[in-house]
Amino acid sequence: MSSLAVYALCVVVLFVKMLAVSCYQGYFRLRLKIFVNPEDAAVFYRPAQATEHPEVIRAARVWANDLENIPVFFVLGGLAVVLDTPVAACTVLCVLFTLGRIFHTLAYLARWQPWRTICYGVGVICLMGLGGQVVVAVLS
Repeated sequence: MSSLAVYALCVVVLFVKMLAVSCYQGYFRLRLKIFVNPEDAAVFYRPAQATEHPEVIRAARVWANDLENIPVFFVLGGLAVVLDTPVAACTVLCVLFTLGRIFHTLAYLARWQPWRTICYGVGVICLMGLGGQVVVAVLS
């Protein structure tokens, strides 16, 4: 499988993961009928709440963390593919980053430490590896 194919699959998997986090938030909002936006609460004939449910807040933190990391992967992974870096290394880094982000989300939502931090670290190391590959390719 080419680096581009692996990278493309990882991008789709990360999209699905982020969509699942949104669904997780929606599940808790709908199940408990707790909404902070008045127009959303009005649909269910409920008053708007001052704060979100704790699980919704937790999922929002996952989203924020994803938005700090996943776009960087999109850029560095894409550059690594375009610059034709070594296929094996690029593939391993893309797959490990994606798995790291999936398990980071699961660990975050389940409150599993130190696993959440370990998974986060795996992702950061992969980003550094992709960045290193890009630099080497550019300087070669």
